[in-house]
Amino acid sequence: MINKDIICAISTPPGMGALAIIRLSGEGCISLTDIIFNSPSGKKLTAASANTVHFGRISDKDEVLDEVLVNVFHAPHSFTGEESVEISCHGSVYIQQKLLELFLTNGARLAQAGEFTQRAFKNGKLDLSQAEAVADLISSESKASHRVAMNQMRGGFARKLAELRDKLLQFASLIELELDFSEEDVEFANRDHLFDLTLNIEREIENLADSFRVGNAIKSGIPVAIIGETNVGKSTLLNLLLNEEKAIVSDIHGTTRDVIEDIVNIKGVTFRFIDTAGIRQTTDIIETLGIERTYQKIEQASIVIWMIDLTTSISKIESLASLITPKLHEKNVIILFNKADLLTDDQQAQFESILPELVAKRLFISAKQHINTSKLQELLVSTAAIPSIGEDDVIVTNMRHYEALKKALEAILRVKDGLEIDITHDFLAQDIRECMFYLGEITGQISTDEILGNIFSKFCIGK
Repeated sequence: MINKDIICAISTPPGMGALAIIRLSGEGCISLTDIIFNSPSGKKLTAASANTVHFGRISDKDEVLDEVLVNVFHAPHSFTGEESVEISCHGSVYIQQKLLELFLTNGARLAQAGEFTQRAFKNGKLDLSQAEAVADLISSESKASHRVAMNQMRGGFARKLAELRDKLLQFASLIELELDFSEEDVEFANRDHLFDLTLNIEREIENLADSFRVGNAIKSGIPVAIIGETNVGKSTLLNLLLNEEKAIVSDIHGTTRDVIEDIVNIKGVTFRFIDTAGIRQTTDIIETLGIERTYQKIEQASIVIWMIDLTTSISKIESLASLITPKLHEKNVIILFNKADLLTDDQQAQFESILPELVAKRLFISAKQHINTSKLQELLVSTAAIPSIGEDDVIVTNMRHYEALKKALEAILRVKDGLEIDITHDFLAQDIRECMFYLGEITGQISTDEILGNIFSKFCIGK
């Protein structure tokens, strides 16, 4: 059911600014605004044309509160598909709160988190994947994440899913038609053609699901674990990459006992750097827990930066390698030889050939003196290997979409197996319908109040 209440909210970030926007939606919100709005011409907003902007004053009884601009939208030509108003006022916190009070006093209610976008979905202005892309667009922190969110919001992902569902629907129709004529043993669908169609659908769903690895990295940041022995410069490196004193730096061994994380954008790629506890043999219970978390973060990381202190003996490095190397299987590894400013080129050379069994990129740096740190940034970007994203590329960034695609893939694989062993048509039809169900769940063609509530509760109020 579509909620007919008039909702209102502040749609700009909390706090004081030059301007703020108060947003209303719902039948009667233009008349409600007329109660407190006066234009110099005396013209009412209810008489105004759609998609027009009007200057005037907002008054609380006889007291002028602010001079504002009011945007008027008529249903269905608005973001929510409903009658809507957006008021641009001065950014005083007092003015913002007073405006909200006036609207609440005159019959509106405060919008819930994501309620404007939820109404846009329920009124058919957006499908569910597009609605979720609105939140992704607001939180985008890089060119790649912005482009992916814009493409999804424009309906690129939804169109791809619609194409797949249309193919499945034709498939299901033919199979179910044969069921109706099962006693006559009539075959409406060529089995070779159906098998080829199944392979094509499987490949397309698989490609979408596989894109989640890149999409998740673009959206959430590529996880980079900084590991190594205690006091090798991990925290100094993190502070350097973040350009702030995030981690405590000390000559005392074992200063970092827990995981410290932060996000930074390097040349358009978002990285999530993780400073970990130094790895060494210890009897300290708290430090041991920190080292266990280090191993967990290595498992979760896409890139591992192993920092090695060049003043450490090679034998000690090789001894530590017995603890670390088994954890680096199938990881992108960068070995950073730190404190390069303390050694000559000839002294550095002896380190170049150590750990030959480990496939890794190697770089000599000084985190303290900022030597080769720009080269490290270039190395990180090249190691991340984020492909260039075109305007029409469909990339999955949402875990809910990924899980639904995996279930759809399982269903279409059962269809393919069923065609190979010639199972009965009713089982084939059931698996086809199940695949369609999971694809429809992504766009909201099939949805529940619980799913919708969970999705829109994550939005900011006013969107």
